[in-house]
Amino acid sequence: MSEATLTPARGVVVAHGGLAEGLVDAVRQIAGVTPEELVAVPNRGLGCDDLCERTRVVLAQSRNVIFTDLPSGSCHLSAMILVRDYPETPVVTGVNLPMLLDFVFNRRLAFDELIPRLAEKARGSIVGNRHSAADP
Repeated sequence: MSEATLTPARGVVVAHGGLAEGLVDAVRQIAGVTPEELVAVPNRGLGCDDLCERTRVVLAQSRNVIFTDLPSGSCHLSAMILVRDYPETPVVTGVNLPMLLDFVFNRRLAFDELIPRLAEKARGSIVGNRHSAADP
């Protein structure tokens, strides 16, 4: 399928505490996306069953990408359980702001191109800087 014929994917951010809402809010402020394009599913003490159900409710359109915060933990586990019923839905873990910004600007890409791109964007955005008083 060519890029021009793909329906734009919806991003579903499933993360602990206020992280999901904070990331989605930041992307909306920076990129101007609508609530339908990127959805937050916060986990504030929910069990896997409740988190699966809250996530399932927002998987209304045919193309979705679920983003989670940790590669283990309730958010990721719930997503992996949920996608048994949605095998075409990829789950991407380690979500960060650069990853989500790249996602919203490239939502029409095929998943086999989009998902590796998002992982690379996330890895490339992690840098360490150190300033020493001895440095000129």
